[in-house]
Amino acid sequence: MACIALTKGRGLDCSRSSGGIKNVYFAVYDEVTSIPQTAGEVTDIEMGSNTLYRYSTPLGTASLSDSITGSRENGTIFYTPTLSLVLNKLQKEDQNQIKLLGQTKLICFAQLNSTLANGHDVIVALGTVNGMELNAGTMDSGAAWGDRGGYTLTFDGLEALPFPMVADYDTEPFDNSAFTMGTIVTS
Repeated sequence: MACIALTKGRGLDCSRSSGGIKNVYFAVYDEVTSIPQTAGEVTDIEMGSNTLYRYSTPLGTASLSDSITGSRENGTIFYTPTLSLVLNKLQKEDQNQIKLLGQTKLICFAQLNSTLANGHDVIVALGTVNGMELNAGTMDSGAAWGDRGGYTLTFDGLEALPFPMVADYDTEPFDNSAFTMGTIVTS
């Protein structure tokens, strides 16, 4: 018996979109109480009074992907979300935070340069079920006078479903009344 679960097709979008990531928000995986999803959208985030940590990225440097791996033989499919983040300038404070990021299982929220019809930024959630981990990166000084010095960090995870979009916000990211959390730390 065939599995028939398709519900619609997809035409060409009449508007253009921009790639890249504006901000990445990190939540400590163990501090997130609940993050339910409905039809590929995070509709509620419950963190109590716990904090999101925002990292702003230089334009054109951060990206994400969600690789799909399937096996006909085993009848399985899974997704590998990957987030690549660039931070300019080598700093002792960043060294300490990167060490902590490497020791912590995270849920990552990426605020994209792509926008919704109302002009709000698209936000996606990575690692909502199994978490994301810092598994690769570099700390570079550059060689030439104009080279970038800083950090390149790569976070990845393994999930049974593709990354979901986060429900639209009212005026600022995560100000939706369904999102229960503490503050957003920006520096």
